[in-house]
Amino acid sequence: MKSKRILSSIFNSSETVAGAALIIAALSIISRLLGVLRDRILAGTFGAGQTLDLYYAAFRFPDLIFNLLVLGALSAGFIPVFSALIAKNEHERAWRLTSNIINIMSVGLALLCGLGMIFAPWLIRFIAPGFAIESRPLLIELTRIMFLSPFILGISSIVGSVLQSQRRFFVYSLSPIFYNMGIIVGALLLAPKYGIIGLAWGVVMGSAAHLLIQIPTLWGLGFRYQRLFQWRDKGVISIFKMMSARTFGLAVTQINLMVITVIASTLTAGSLTVFNLANNLQTFPVSIFGISFALAVFPLMAAAPTNEKIIELFSRTFRHILFFIIPAMVVIVSLRAQIVRLILGSGKFDWNATTLTMDTLAFFALSLFAQAALPLLTRSFYAQHDSRTPLYTGLAAEAANVTLSIYFARKWGAPGLALGFSLSSILNFILLFVFLRRKLGALDEFKIFKAVAKYSAAAILAALAIQAMKLLVWPYTDLTRFWGVALQAISAGGFGTLVYLGTCSLLRSEEFLELWTAAKTRLLKPWKKFKADDQSEARGI
Repeated sequence: MKSKRILSSIFNSSETVAGAALIIAALSIISRLLGVLRDRILAGTFGAGQTLDLYYAAFRFPDLIFNLLVLGALSAGFIPVFSALIAKNEHERAWRLTSNIINIMSVGLALLCGLGMIFAPWLIRFIAPGFAIESRPLLIELTRIMFLSPFILGISSIVGSVLQSQRRFFVYSLSPIFYNMGIIVGALLLAPKYGIIGLAWGVVMGSAAHLLIQIPTLWGLGFRYQRLFQWRDKGVISIFKMMSARTFGLAVTQINLMVITVIASTLTAGSLTVFNLANNLQTFPVSIFGISFALAVFPLMAAAPTNEKIIELFSRTFRHILFFIIPAMVVIVSLRAQIVRLILGSGKFDWNATTLTMDTLAFFALSLFAQAALPLLTRSFYAQHDSRTPLYTGLAAEAANVTLSIYFARKWGAPGLALGFSLSSILNFILLFVFLRRKLGALDEFKIFKAVAKYSAAAILAALAIQAMKLLVWPYTDLTRFWGVALQAISAGGFGTLVYLGTCSLLRSEEFLELWTAAKTRLLKPWKKFKADDQSEARGI
């Protein structure tokens, strides 16, 4: 009976932001660790050269379709409409809407992906003009295989939006783990026999696993597929109206990524690979802390009856995000050499590639606080059915990104691309924060400032502790070997983390105490269900 209660507590909804965020973050860590393993395998097998450049370039147009029509845009429209129906106990309408959206999106994605496969020879000339002509046939084949992925992930994302709405965060957070496992299987089993083509098929397998792992929970919630294709349904119309502005905003982001790919294709071989590998490393804390908390709080924000409740939810979540992301910035900047060498420094990934990735990672780290806060800021607007403001701020930020990327890439190559990205992310953060404050009238700034002051003081002491421990360990380790670098990184990072947490505890950080209590409750009594302060706010969106 006890084991059943534990399993039930895991698979059922978590009813506080901290509790849900802990579940999402824990599984996100596993997913990101698999992503790190994936990147290590890719870097060691292929090195930072043209082969991986082709692999990452082949992603660009399939990702464009997926991001524009599904990721973010669909959830920004689908989740509030679906949640409103659930809140009114109109479950049958909610399930009909789900089937309707699945069918409409499936047809649309099938058409777009099919066109992408047909016109791949012309698309790759646009996205990678700097690549050698003899590499184009391989790039075309890779791109066509990759176009299978957005169709599968599109359906999976609709399923995932339902699970988020019902606060089934555990299974929803499992899907990226299975996605990365598919790519790893492709790298280990298919790539040795079929080369980079085998890796592309691994992406398709990962996409299928991403969908299949979520279907049993969707079925358990009561969903039954229906053959519906009703464009004029009120729910569908509402979703596509809300998607429109978000889609334009994502289009700007995707155009920016295309510009970066085009610029990188004109730089030295391996620049696109270095940029992507460093980006994957720096998104580790952003995904675990920024996205996890934003996903967890979005249902409650969407259901908030007053602006005061939204302000309260925003302030608490924002402070929790910064509690984690500020020390993450310190650790990444202080230990960037060790991180890159441990994760990527093997096989064909040489010292020159390591140095470039270190520099690129350092520039990315400058904007970690902004990147981690952006998912929460944008969802704060979506919860109020406002997708236009994030669009306009995104336009300004992405225009700055393109300009800065072109300028800095000429000077520093791939690290320059990361610097342009960071500066534009900070600009976007500032604009969204200012406009959200104007919209709501206040954002509980005093509590935020007080919390940031405590985090900053603790982070400074942590940075000093990391540097001191690096120097203390250095004479006793062989830094030419993996174990030596690992020992230095673990001891310095661990000591710095203890100093940060200890300082936050001494300063009586409210966020530290809340998260510590939530962690102890979940670890010591895993079968006990979290309770929200206001049960009316704890229903799924």
